[in-house]
Amino acid sequence: MVTVIQGTTNKPVSAQRLAGFFVNHSEYDGFLYVGYPIIGTAEGPYPIDALLVSPQKGLIIFCLVENQNTSDIEGIQDDSFNKLDSKLRAHKELMDGRELRIPIRPVTFAPVYHTDVINASMRDYPVCNEENLKEWLDILTWETPVYYEKLVSVLQAISTIRKGRKKRDVQKTDSLGAKLKKLEDSVANLDNLQGQAVIETVDGVQRIRGLAGSGKTIVLALKAAYLHAQHPDWKIAVTFNTRSLKGQFHHLINTFSIEQTNEEPDWDNLHIINAWGAPGGGDRNGMYYNFCRENKIEYNDFNTAKIKFGKNNEFENVCIKALEDCINPTGVYDAILIDEAQDFFPAFLQLCYKMLKDKKRLVYAYDELQNLNSKSLPPPEEIFGKNADGTPKVRLSNHQGMPQQDIILEKCYRNSRPILATAHALGFGIYRMPPKDSLTGLVQMFENSQLWCDVGYEVINGNLSDGQTVVLSRSDKTSPLFLENHSPIDDLIQFHCFNTQEEQNSWVVGEIFKNLKNDELRADDIIVINPNPLTTRDAVGSIRSKLLEYKINSHLAGVDSSADIFFDTDSDSVTFTGIYRAKGNEAGMVYIINAQDCYSSWGNMATVRNRLFTAITRSKAWVRVLGVGVGMNLLKREFEKIKEENFTLSFRYPTEDERRHINIVHRDMTEEERKKVKKQKGELAELLDALETGKIFPEDLGTDQIERLMKLLDRESK
Repeated sequence: MVTVIQGTTNKPVSAQRLAGFFVNHSEYDGFLYVGYPIIGTAEGPYPIDALLVSPQKGLIIFCLVENQNTSDIEGIQDDSFNKLDSKLRAHKELMDGRELRIPIRPVTFAPVYHTDVINASMRDYPVCNEENLKEWLDILTWETPVYYEKLVSVLQAISTIRKGRKKRDVQKTDSLGAKLKKLEDSVANLDNLQGQAVIETVDGVQRIRGLAGSGKTIVLALKAAYLHAQHPDWKIAVTFNTRSLKGQFHHLINTFSIEQTNEEPDWDNLHIINAWGAPGGGDRNGMYYNFCRENKIEYNDFNTAKIKFGKNNEFENVCIKALEDCINPTGVYDAILIDEAQDFFPAFLQLCYKMLKDKKRLVYAYDELQNLNSKSLPPPEEIFGKNADGTPKVRLSNHQGMPQQDIILEKCYRNSRPILATAHALGFGIYRMPPKDSLTGLVQMFENSQLWCDVGYEVINGNLSDGQTVVLSRSDKTSPLFLENHSPIDDLIQFHCFNTQEEQNSWVVGEIFKNLKNDELRADDIIVINPNPLTTRDAVGSIRSKLLEYKINSHLAGVDSSADIFFDTDSDSVTFTGIYRAKGNEAGMVYIINAQDCYSSWGNMATVRNRLFTAITRSKAWVRVLGVGVGMNLLKREFEKIKEENFTLSFRYPTEDERRHINIVHRDMTEEERKKVKKQKGELAELLDALETGKIFPEDLGTDQIERLMKLLDRESK
């Protein structure tokens, strides 16, 4: 069966009829790319109309014709052949001496041509329509199909993108550096689903979902570069929540553009900008600020928003106000791509939607599990509202042979199975010891149980439904074995509990020194994460001072360096960070310090567990979870249970009422809410004491209040 990958094209009718042909002819195998690849030439980017990559037929270039124009068929076929041949010859793995081992066959596909016209030129410069394309294809063969997988990798053109930020020089075959190099080489190519997500272009909204490490950020970056190469006149924006992603996006887009077109992007038309933004231009630009400027409405900075709307959710409120103030928004962009959409409220996605021109090309990517919230983002029908007739403005659907509007990346290429399962078990509290007044230790759970399967877990025992016991596991299909086979499990992930902060800090210093001096890791292979963002500057100070005594440079991301830069490769500096700047970044070795802060926290239990989940999933290879005291011992006990269960998740899926109760008990509160609850608990305790000692009598409260209290207590006891 041929998988059709629909890129953007200026020949939509013939492209769709070609796709329809292969949808209806399941006897062929391979991939049909429409509007891909784009080849860099001396004259500029040269897009191929359509390309079939088949293990039986080799490589077929389709030159598409939309009308009856028969001029220069030979010249177009020759041009396409020569350019693609030149591109492939640059790859040694496709060559045998001076001979390219890939047969390239150009053909003109002209569905509006009559068959008698086609037959006249079939031999040297074939021309086909739907009636005789099968006849022509069936005479083709490929004698060396062993080159098929290599060919697919080359055509994806991302071999230099997913490798490290600079060349890795290793001397020992069994060092951590050598293992990391092999890992990077193994994940250097996108898988087929990721490649499809890059190329598939929708006139409208497209959603990309997946776990941390499934390649969402890379897919979005390459998608932006691809759209820019195909449509250099389009205004395209890439936006995100974590500012340290800006440098990563710039690197990925620039690298891919040069690989594809031999040219850097035109940054006047391709904008990598923050979500909020501020006056001043350049790096200060942002989507919200641009919306206010273009539509001539009031702009609010963070401090103003805090005064106007109060603390918490400042950005949501400024977006809501901007949408209310703007009656007829101006369409600025031809396409907008949003990363980390789970960190945004619907109002920001609505604002981006209104900044688009008529086609409304909005691509948003998010992680169903990244925040481990009880609810994921609302469905697009709810986010983007309704038309005047009551129908949704956006409804996502997938149809065979058409660009996919809703893509799920189920395979994880960053975290190994043990690391990812540990992160999820701790984040949800799967093996957390139940409190005295509860039957479960769960901290939170999804309303939609199917999400577990969507992101790569499978049921190996039980039933994934309310009130049923279930055992979930990740297979080697969704968690490739090479991610964990390079090291023993006890080296992949470790939990260490220390008696004092000083012991913890000294241990980290010693390990980092060993990583750099003996293990052949580079400074930018290491991240040290302090989960509590409010204490990070003070918490990491001692460790950084001790490293400096060993002449090891370090920096606190976004504090000692630009907010847009996470790794400082120029000065061989180890990155220290709080949890928010860590999001979206990754490293071979991750140290998580003061993890005891993530065991439990009244009023924001979900938040602290989410921080630990996010920190663990920054690791490409190894993770060390460190902490002090009782909380760390209890966290380590949970990990030992995870390991005992062979990194499966075994639990009873809570019912709807139980999920509601879990989410209420462990809901996140603001500081003001926590103070208010503590105050009211104190007042309630005083009232109970007064009733028990006879200082006041139940009758003093009034029958109405007593009845309300009894109803509430009766409801909670059921």
